[in-house]
Amino acid sequence: MGYKHDYDKTMTRLVNILKKLYDGETLSVTELAEEFNTSTRTIQRDFNEKLISFPIEKSGKRWKMQDGFAVEKLASVEDQLILDMLEKISFNLGSSFASRAKKLLSTIKNKDISPIYAKLDIEDIGSKIKDINIIEKAIDEKSILTCKYHIDKKVYDIGLKPLKIANFDGFWYLIALDSRNNTLKKYHIKSMTNLIITDKTFTRSKQLDNSLENAINIWFNIENEPFEVRLHVNSEIAKYFQRKPISKSQTIASINSDDGSIELSLKITHEMEIIPTILRWIPNINVLEPEWLKDVVISRVQEYLKEI
Repeated sequence: MGYKHDYDKTMTRLVNILKKLYDGETLSVTELAEEFNTSTRTIQRDFNEKLISFPIEKSGKRWKMQDGFAVEKLASVEDQLILDMLEKISFNLGSSFASRAKKLLSTIKNKDISPIYAKLDIEDIGSKIKDINIIEKAIDEKSILTCKYHIDKKVYDIGLKPLKIANFDGFWYLIALDSRNNTLKKYHIKSMTNLIITDKTFTRSKQLDNSLENAINIWFNIENEPFEVRLHVNSEIAKYFQRKPISKSQTIASINSDDGSIELSLKITHEMEIIPTILRWIPNINVLEPEWLKDVVISRVQEYLKEI
């Protein structure tokens, strides 16, 4: 317990020092040593080793934020970490997007070394920034869009009512209503060209927006009535479903205190919203209900085994 106590004291001291720096204070090693009841050598090591990745510098015998650092724009240490996460995530969106994001974030923080690492398998949309701006504007203004849609080596002229930009399984889509019949469809953004905002507007329902929030992947079908799926997840992988729910509709129905397994429930609109997840985690996950879904999964596994 002594190590944990020392760790807690160190973290508390570092967070407080950073907070003072972000508040624009210039700090004396001697004064900090007295405040935190530790040695000047320890405080000096904090600055030279533990806080080296932050935009701080020594001015005479005192420490302060580097000149030009926008202190007033950054309220807390937590904000700094959030910016680090955003920057690392932007690297996975493509080189063009990342360079723009880095330039923008650099106006808020001056920090090249970050403790945050994020690896996301996300489609590069750097070349579509202008189109995404058009889509966002149309969504905000509830304006109908026209564009050319390229699919299967054919090009279609389409009109649509844009609702939401979404990322499913690493690919970027525009969820929209077909302007001809109000059918909900998903359009691959990189397959869209010649986007034009028309002067025609449309209305969108709150109920539709709420339904879209529960979509798990590209297979969701808003026209289907959601149905419940119950899964048994063993102890080896239960923690992953507790840390990151499959969807917003997921609930933990029960936890087995003997073996650490869990039963979870969620609502889906299409079997393929959940089947890829089940197949990915076999044999550590089983379908409890509905029975027909269990049969579909068994059939797929049997087909695969025949092939090999």
